[in-house]
Amino acid sequence: MNSEENSPEQGRTPPDDAVPAPAARHRRRGLRTLGLIAVAAVIGLVGGTAVGYGIQAQREPTALPPLNQPGLVQPKPLPKGQEPKPLPASEDLRSKAQGDLRKLLVPKPAGAKRAEYAENGGWMNVSEFASMFDDPGSALDHQLDLGVRRIAVTSWTTGEHGRTEVRLIQYRSNDTLGAREFVENQQGYMPDEDFAGNEGRELKGSSNGRYYVLPVEREAGYLDLYEARAYFHRGDIAVEIFVVDTKKISEKDIRSLAERQLGRL
Repeated sequence: MNSEENSPEQGRTPPDDAVPAPAARHRRRGLRTLGLIAVAAVIGLVGGTAVGYGIQAQREPTALPPLNQPGLVQPKPLPKGQEPKPLPASEDLRSKAQGDLRKLLVPKPAGAKRAEYAENGGWMNVSEFASMFDDPGSALDHQLDLGVRRIAVTSWTTGEHGRTEVRLIQYRSNDTLGAREFVENQQGYMPDEDFAGNEGRELKGSSNGRYYVLPVEREAGYLDLYEARAYFHRGDIAVEIFVVDTKKISEKDIRSLAERQLGRL
């Protein structure tokens, strides 16, 4: 599997193994862009400040408004017993996210068989997650910078070659917004022709979620390889879903799975 576009193996290694790690690639590009923006902002600030001082010096002083605001009305507290009740744990994302993250994973469908992570307790450690990238050391550093906390995983097999894997990657709550940045990094390379080759489709109910059906991969001597993915986040939890099979995967299949997982968060 490759960088932040890793996907489960199915009979052969998915064809995007040789692609550079998107996390590192997108992160370096972002830093360069921020550097250019910072330089432009400094130049604009210096020039704008000089002009601003010249204009302001020619104007009459403007009187400041009074400090008191008699027109402001403070809302009255609700009568005792009429205060809004706290959200139940089932509706409170923060409360749910602090518990056993594995319980938020979508259950396997009827008839499917548990795969690899059923024997690993449903957890993937961060170093194992980083090892799936082209540059594990860089990937590990990047994940730690984002504040990765823990990763819950489930996977199952269907039919002869079908394989599905769902990962919930939780980040620490800080000003980094790790879950959102991780998802945006993944979505950023999906339009490349080596991947989905398009922008995917919006996932209803999510502010940023998208799902993709990748073009079929054909190679002499191998069965056709089909793949679909979904990426979204809610709060401090990033979600990535991979479905691979030797049979065609419809948009409805990946959308339905992504919607069911979103509904559990």
